[in-house]
Amino acid sequence: MSFDPTMSVAPAAYRRRERWAARLAVVAARILARRSPKTIARTLTLLSRGARPASYAEAIRARESVTGTSLTCASPRGCLPRSIATALLCRSRGCWPTWCAGVRVMPPFGAHAWVVAEGRQVGEAAPPGYHRALVQVPGGAA
Repeated sequence: MSFDPTMSVAPAAYRRRERWAARLAVVAARILARRSPKTIARTLTLLSRGARPASYAEAIRARESVTGTSLTCASPRGCLPRSIATALLCRSRGCWPTWCAGVRVMPPFGAHAWVVAEGRQVGEAAPPGYHRALVQVPGGAA
């Protein structure tokens, strides 16, 4: 029997309602990820209005739901839809992590998208300071 490392959490570990919410967030994220960076940032800014900041536990739970639902989001190259879907799933629960898109500080150049909660990158293997945010969408703006 083999183990697929891309599926970090078994989908059966979540309630049916939570799995459907994650699937809807992934679908919306994949549609939004095809848009321009300006459109993505504007849309996420509108959606984040009035949301309280997400705790690290809420954000990691949302990220695990998303990566457990979608192989695209679980893959190393799925950072943009994964980060958007994580933020959207958090928003469906009334909170919002800071959504970030930026670049690697160390060569070679590479773009990346991630979420931050309580000042920490959520579920990222890279050490703090490895990425520099060029676009940020914090939650709680009125």
